[in-house]
Order: sequence, then C-alpha cells, then structure tokens
Amino acid sequence: MRTRTQLDGVLAQGGGGTHQNRSERDTFAVMYAERLSRLWAVENGLCFGRLDLDDADADVDKTLYIGRIGMSDDEQVRLLIDWRAPVAQPFYRATPASPMGVTRRRHLRTRDRRVTGVDDDLFDLDRLTDDDRATLNGEAALLAALGEKRTGRMRDIVATIQAEQDRIIRSDLGGVLVVQGGPGTGKTVVALHRAAYLLYTHRDVLARRGILILGPNPTFMRYIEQVLPSLGETDVLLSTVAGLYPGLTATARESAEAAVLKGSPRMADVIAKAVRDRQRMPPGPIDIDLGNYTLRLDRRTLEAAASRASRGRRPHNQARAVFVRHILAVLARQAAKQLGRGLLEEDELADLREDLRTEPAVKAALNRLWPYVTPQRLLIGLFSSTERMTYAGLRPAEQDILFREPPRGGASLWTEADVPLLDEAAELLGDIDPAVLRAAALQAEEDLAAARQAEEAERQSEIAYAREVLELTGMSGMVDAERLAARHRGDGEHLTTAERAAADRTWAYGHVIVDEAQELSAMAWRMLMRRSPNRSMTVVGDIAQTGTAAGATSWAGMLDPHAAGRWRVETLTVNYRTPAELMAVAADVLTLVGPELKAPDPVRETGVRPWARRVGGPEELAEVVAGQIVPGGRLAVIVPASHAGPIGAAVTAAVPDAVAGPGAAALEAPVAVLTVTEAKGLEFDSVIVAEPAAILTGSPRGAGDLYVALTRATGALGVVHTGDLPAVLSRCAGLPEDPRDG
Repeated sequence: MRTRTQLDGVLAQGGGGTHQNRSERDTFAVMYAERLSRLWAVENGLCFGRLDLDDADADVDKTLYIGRIGMSDDEQVRLLIDWRAPVAQPFYRATPASPMGVTRRRHLRTRDRRVTGVDDDLFDLDRLTDDDRATLNGEAALLAALGEKRTGRMRDIVATIQAEQDRIIRSDLGGVLVVQGGPGTGKTVVALHRAAYLLYTHRDVLARRGILILGPNPTFMRYIEQVLPSLGETDVLLSTVAGLYPGLTATARESAEAAVLKGSPRMADVIAKAVRDRQRMPPGPIDIDLGNYTLRLDRRTLEAAASRASRGRRPHNQARAVFVRHILAVLARQAAKQLGRGLLEEDELADLREDLRTEPAVKAALNRLWPYVTPQRLLIGLFSSTERMTYAGLRPAEQDILFREPPRGGASLWTEADVPLLDEAAELLGDIDPAVLRAAALQAEEDLAAARQAEEAERQSEIAYAREVLELTGMSGMVDAERLAARHRGDGEHLTTAERAAADRTWAYGHVIVDEAQELSAMAWRMLMRRSPNRSMTVVGDIAQTGTAAGATSWAGMLDPHAAGRWRVETLTVNYRTPAELMAVAADVLTLVGPELKAPDPVRETGVRPWARRVGGPEELAEVVAGQIVPGGRLAVIVPASHAGPIGAAVTAAVPDAVAGPGAAALEAPVAVLTVTEAKGLEFDSVIVAEPAAILTGSPRGAGDLYVALTRATGALGVVHTGDLPAVLSRCAGLPEDPRDG
C-alpha cells in the first residue's frame, strides 16, 4: 500500500538533520499514520459495488467500482469511486423505469479480502456481452443483509442504501431536515450516512466546525460508534444530552415528574428569575465597618448601581464589574470625606478605590450584593431553597418535586434533565473574570501543591514510557517523547475538531444530527440550538414512539420556536427490519397511540407468527427465555421499568452470560434484559416482551412504549405475561407446548 510505503520512507530517514527537518518528519509521520488508520478502518467491505454503464458518455468509464472511499493508483488512475461522489448516485437510485445510463448494477459481498457473494440488478439485457450474461447472479443484496445475525453493533448500509434513503442522505446542507420514519425504516443509519456524505461534499465548511451527533443514551451511542469509522470518517463528536456540558457527569436519577418539569419551556423563565434573585438589593441601607470609620450604602445608591449594571444586558458575572465600579466610586467619596481629605484628584480617588476593593469588609459586602455565581451554584441554591424557588415562580407542588438537599461530598448530583438548565444558566451568568479566577487559584496554591507534585510525577512517568515506545519502534530522535506523551494524555497541540468542540460549551457546529429527536424536551432543544446557530441540522425520529411526557407531540411544536420556516420533512415509509407478521401486531398497538398514524410497510415475511404465553412469575419467565435463545444471535427481554429488578435477577440467574441493564455488556450478551427506554433505537434477532399490560399503564405514553418494544426484532417476537393479555395483542398465538393456551 502506497501510504505504508510513504510512512516507512519517512521512518527510514532516521533522527539526523536540523530541528526543522525533524519537525517535518514528525508531521509527515503523524499524517501518514492517521491515513493508514483510516484505511484500516474501511478495509472490511472496501469495495461493495460495480456499475456497468452504457457508452453514451465518452467522459465516464464504462465500468465503475463503488467503495467506502475513493482510491487511485500511483498514476492517478481511478480504481474506486467514493459512494458519496455524484457519479455514484445511480448505484442507489437507478431503476428499470429510470436506469440513469446503467445496464447492470452489481452488489459485492466480501469477508476480509475474499468475495463471498455477487448479486446483479439488470436494467438492459441487450447491452450486455455474452460473457456478462454468463455471470449474472440474482439474490437481492438488501434481503441478504437483513437475514444476517445481529452483532451488538450497528453496521453501515452503504452497500444496500435504497432510493428513498439515498435521496435523504444527499439532501442539501442548509436548514433543518426532519426525517420522520417508523420502526425499522433505517432512520439512524440514514442519519449517519448523511454525516459521512456531508463531510465528503462540504469538507471545507464542516472540517473547521465539525458535526455533532446526539443520541438518546450511552448504550445507543456504543451501538452506533463503529458506523462512521467504517465509512472513513472519525472526526465527529457523538454525545448524549447528558454529555453536552463539558466537565460535568450527569448520572444521577430522578423521578419522571421532575424530568418533565425541568424540560418544560417555563424553566427558561425560572432560571432567568433565579439569576435576577442574585441581583436583588436589600430593603434597607448597608453599613460597612472599616474600624476607624463606617461607610453606608443606602437603597437609592444600591438601586442605581444595579440599574447601571443591568442596563447593558451583560451576563450576570460580567455585569458585576459595572456594579462594583459604581459602588466603589460612591464608597471612595464617602471615605475621603470621613478621612478629612476634601476634594481628591482622580488618581488619588483611584488609589482609594483600589484600597477599598481589598478591604475584607468591602469584599464581603460586594459578594453579598452581587456575587459571582457559577451555573452549578445557581441550581444548587435554587433547588435547595423554597424561598428562592418561590421567587423564581415555582408553585408549592412544583417545589416539592424539585427540592433536594445541598450535596454532600462524593454524591452523584446532576441528572440529564439538569444539563439544559445548567446550559441556560451559563448563558445568563457568563464567564467569571479570569483575574478573579487567577486570584482564587493563587489563594489555593498551598492546597494544590501536593496534587501538582503528583501530576508532575505522573507526567514524567508518561514521558519515560513514550521514550521506550519510540526506541522500540525506531522513531527515537524523530518524534519528541514529551509531545507524544502529551498527545496521548489529550492535552497536546494535536486536538481534533471533535476534541476541541467537546471541551467548549460555546462551540458552534457546522451541522448537528439528532437521533430519537422526539424524546428531547423543550429545554434540551434550546440548548441544542445554541450549538447550531446556522440552523443546519438533520433531525430523525418518530412522533409515534415518543416515550416521555417532556418529548415532542409534533415537529412543529418543537421546531417552530427556533427555526420557523426553515425546516422541512422527509418521510421514510418502508420497514426493512421488522417482518410483516410482527408489524401486524405492532400496527394494532399503534392505533392506541393515534388512530390516524400508519405503520411503515414491511418488505419481507418470515412465516413465523408472534406468540404469547402466560407464566406464574419471573422464574418461569426465565425458563421460557432459556428456551428461546438464538444460536449465534441476540435475544432481548424488554420489560416495564417497575419489573426490571425481579425479572433481570431471574433471567441472569437462569441463563448463562445473560445481562440485565444497559451498557456495553448488554450489546454483546446473547440475552439482555432491558427497559423500553434502554432498548430504544436498538435491534435484536429475537425479542420477548414481558408484562405488556404494565408497559401500557406504566406511563402516560405507555402505548407508544409498547409499540417500541414490539418493533425491536428482526426475526421472532414473543410476549410473556402473568395477568391477562391485553386485547390489542390478540394476534399473538400461544406457544403449543403451553397447556394453559388450551
């Protein structure tokens, strides 16, 4: 491979030469190493298609090979066409009615570097040679891909993109594109392939600002994390709402009522009032005792200073400087009179103001009147004080829902619903003056000395290890060990766009993609729109699958406040995941969500009818699960949140390697017990839905939750229940070996 040869050539130059020579070699080594990494990432299934074109266009090769990335040989002869290139569009869009100049489209299936299957779509038999006719093959590539076992990670669909999906993937960059689609329509993979397409087509724009992909939970993000690297794109930030506030871990749990209330658009006004609460002036005068004399700030002075600070619409922490200047000017004039100095020159008044600024009593008064406030401190103060919540406009019942004690050391404090509120507060508060932060850091220097010594010792250890690595690889003297160690720590100079964006709360992305977007609250949308001031977004979801009361009931309701007239809808109508037998059951449940809603059309039947079985309890349920394990595949037991504990314990006790709860382990396990929320966006070979009646009644949107649970399977579906089976599931037949099914 040419890149490998180029890297070897750079490494073979040794460590001699000037500092500039060594720096250049270091740069080239990093560049070629990153290129090699990208090539290794796309090697599996690198070439997946071929187009045979008619000879009408002399400027286009008659045979084109389509792959994950474009490649040329040393003479710049094109070997492989990037699937995102305009010339590759017929591979996805050509039909017999509109062949787009294609005589044959060939799908190639490979394993490692060996071709394992060939499928042909024929558009013009008359134009094929005798040799071409002799090699025709006909199994559909899409249905072959659908029949494969699930692996615990989402795969790309670059070889099987369908026409309606391709149109959406290649849609214009500008504005908000809403992709509405039911279960199994490929919303997520369309969104991910759109990210890869946009980076290819608009790289100059997006390479500087990057792309943010927002998903519903960490398990889902692990599920999709391999798709973009397999398409040759690695510099994209994948995050959840909980991960969008740098330096903060939001893992605490709270009640559904609290999450819904925090997601309400009213909370924007609540946060604004909470900030104004920190600017309220006391009703009476303030006396400041300086020992030899006492200074007084009357209410008129305080109100004038507060009015001047608020006049410029600066954030709270920046406005404090205006407030402090006004107060110090008043205090300096008072002090001059009490000290008998009479009229002072401006430079003398400036000295006096500075002297007063450093007085502990003055500093204490200023901090009491207009304190520096961080977003975390604002929310802690708000939710731990009924007085502050009352001032912010929260009613007594709402205060009962949100009240929490001040945090204790080491306690997990922040929830996902807190993150948009912290972001809202950060916008209104602004940053704290760096000079203040430096002063605070100097004051705490002694406390930090031990930590700094430990950090330096660790850094020296990393540098020593980096030197060993460089010596073993023959790159000693070419690459600086300290820079290599810093790069691996993540604090070096070579931060990617995604890394820099993740560390900067105010980062504006070139494009934002939101998956399961129907779940976002109004406050989460406010936070997300700050990351996309240009309103270039791809929003994918299904209103029928909204599972939280804080989520969307319509796209207009969520998007019009932020992008009125700038959003458009594309609809995916074909279900590629769920067989027709399963979708018929799910469609009955969909009528409970909304009589006007229509389920997507499935493309295949399996002949396997969904079943139902009544059991006596979790232990008997676990026995049923053990009998339904998919050899080489994955089975999910989807449960109501209220039953997750006992059912998870019973299944993990009875089934080897079974996992209960979300996380990376659940993606790999042969059997995973998950709640509906944890299973959202995932797919499995087989699914058992436990206690459907409890799912239906477990939340105000229980019908939508049951609809989600019933549409996670690509093969078989079963329902297990201890009480009566809901009438809406009457299509499910009993397991024949169960005598209670009559």
